[in-house]
Amino acid sequence: MYALRQWSVRNARVLEWVYEYFEGFMMALHPLWILIGYDRIEGPIRATERRVKAALFDCQMCGYCVLSQTGMSCPMNCPKELRNGPCGGVRENGFCEVKPQMRCVWVDAWEGSGRMRDGSGIQRVQPPLAQGLRGRSAWLREVREKRDLGFFGTAGQ
Repeated sequence: MYALRQWSVRNARVLEWVYEYFEGFMMALHPLWILIGYDRIEGPIRATERRVKAALFDCQMCGYCVLSQTGMSCPMNCPKELRNGPCGGVRENGFCEVKPQMRCVWVDAWEGSGRMRDGSGIQRVQPPLAQGLRGRSAWLREVREKRDLGFFGTAGQ
């Protein structure tokens, strides 16, 4: 999986494009998610998301995905689960102090962000991870948040 994770960072621009189109697809399905019920659809969507993101990014299903802001490098792969940049233990060669055989996910994140069309997202400070989101679908959470912000004209449904 590590090799595929590295591939994802090297191909961050392509994956950024795929993500944007997939997000549009998921948002277009919002009326269907309402009809079925978000709670009912959570299980099948979560299972699909887990498989896809585990393969490409070694996803830990934190429930608050920031791949589009971190150059397609998942910060939850950091042994310390640091979500806002590297610790002070990054070795000179860019490898992790805890897992010396692994490149620091934040070194990868900077490189991946540089390959993206808009790599400025890496400079945004991420809020602490809400532990209640672990294991939940980040895809559905995104659609819900955008819905609640009024992107659909159906706020509050």
